[in-house]
Amino acid sequence: MVSIRRATERDFPDILRIQREAFSEYLKVYEVSPWMKETLENVKLDAADKIILVAQEEGLVVGSVRFWTVAGVCVIRLLSVSLAHQGRGVGKALMREAEGMAPDAHKFYVCTMLRTPRNIGLFLSLGYRPESLLPNHYHKLDLICFAKYPHVEPPRQ
Repeated sequence: MVSIRRATERDFPDILRIQREAFSEYLKVYEVSPWMKETLENVKLDAADKIILVAQEEGLVVGSVRFWTVAGVCVIRLLSVSLAHQGRGVGKALMREAEGMAPDAHKFYVCTMLRTPRNIGLFLSLGYRPESLLPNHYHKLDLICFAKYPHVEPPRQ
């Protein structure tokens, strides 16, 4: 059973290991070195002004996500799940917990690489909708950004 909690500094090495593992599958598709080369100091800096959550199973960290809210927009970044735990609901659990910790947000915002159908499917399954494309963005990434408006009724079909 997966549990979600706030990260502590002793989790930071595991967060980096899982992040490198998760992003390594895109090395042949994109320049993902910013996420592959992040340091403990970078994570410490993020932890100073962002919330970092970890997913744990049987005492082991198996995933993480970072987020913060500014002007009512909850920005979600670096959702990472170990390869052995992908497809088992860990990413969804992390996303739902992040959303639950930002009850006053009027918008949730997340981006992923455009050529990552599994990631795109995850965000769509959580009620996020495509909002923008960022072609040739930093490090020459093609990104797709999603938004979710929690206090707006979805259109009826």
